[in-house]
Amino acid sequence: MAIRKIRKDGDEVLRKKSKKVEVINDKIISLLKDMAETMYESDGVGLAAPQVGILKRVVVIDVNDDRGLIELINPEIIFSEGEQNESEGCLSVPGVYGQVKRPARVIVEALNSKGEKITVEGSKLLAVALCHEIDHLDGMLFTDKVINYTHK
Repeated sequence: MAIRKIRKDGDEVLRKKSKKVEVINDKIISLLKDMAETMYESDGVGLAAPQVGILKRVVVIDVNDDRGLIELINPEIIFSEGEQNESEGCLSVPGVYGQVKRPARVIVEALNSKGEKITVEGSKLLAVALCHEIDHLDGMLFTDKVINYTHK
């Protein structure tokens, strides 16, 4: 495992759409482990592969609940409802925080590291993290959706 360099706002890789993972191999497993280690080292709650310069649809999330680390390959939001406006930050946009309108609850389908189809249901912080990280896979930053900056 290794700590990877987190790309910062202005890096063009953050604005590109990530490619679907076709085969879950040792490279993808290694990427997941490195991303988790990088996220924990940086005190983040989520990290998407583009943030470490890899344009693959891979995400790790840990919101400090009983689920622990969530590894998602090719995640897709299949259901969302409600609304919440919470303050968000991003490891790729250090020191900037703002309110973003997100669903109150989402259901995401993805593959786990074994290639098994999984469903993750999230509300509150987990819903925010799921939406935030999936946005990264589509080349979007939370600053694109900020309603109101809380600290810049």
